[in-house]
Amino acid sequence: MDEPLTPATESASAPRKRRGWPLVLQATAFLFAAGFVALLVWGTLLRGSSSGLVNAVASGKAPPAPPFDLEVVWRRTDTWPRPLAAALSNGRLTRTELRGRPVVLNVWASWCIPCREEAPILNASARAHAGRVVFVGIDVQDLRGDAMASLREFDIPYASVRDDGDRTYRAYGLTGVPETYYLDANGRIIAHTPGAITRVILEAGIAPC
Repeated sequence: MDEPLTPATESASAPRKRRGWPLVLQATAFLFAAGFVALLVWGTLLRGSSSGLVNAVASGKAPPAPPFDLEVVWRRTDTWPRPLAAALSNGRLTRTELRGRPVVLNVWASWCIPCREEAPILNASARAHAGRVVFVGIDVQDLRGDAMASLREFDIPYASVRDDGDRTYRAYGLTGVPETYYLDANGRIIAHTPGAITRVILEAGIAPC
């Protein structure tokens, strides 16, 4: 006959019943740590890719401008070549629709003081190069209503699109606003201006395009 279970036997056997929980906790902790490391690696690679674009422009390699497909929030095309205005008919603008013409991409936000200070300079240059150079604004990290109010205030004569996430922001290696990119007719970035532009800087960026 089996001996009755004594308190000593109970205490010896109890841990066996609880061993499964520590193993589950260890596995969960391992998966969490692995996921965290994967996110860090992915973020590092992404930052390296985007900063690589800026470095390539600075070294004169003229890399292709990253693609985008963004909602149009300002449909003014006063300074655009007339045939290009049709690209806005569906309410969106892609980078490929701009090929064949030099482009100035200005990344801005309504809350950005330097963006407000450079707006008149961009307006004047867009009008001076009307029909030859396509100016496009990319509004980022902004509220739609504030962006529209700013566009009306400065009477921007060219179209502006809106990045409602951060995909375009990351793809172009942005570190803040404003930033301006100068594309040639083949869609390659010839020059890049981080921070506010002046008329001299803007014209120098447009010249090789």
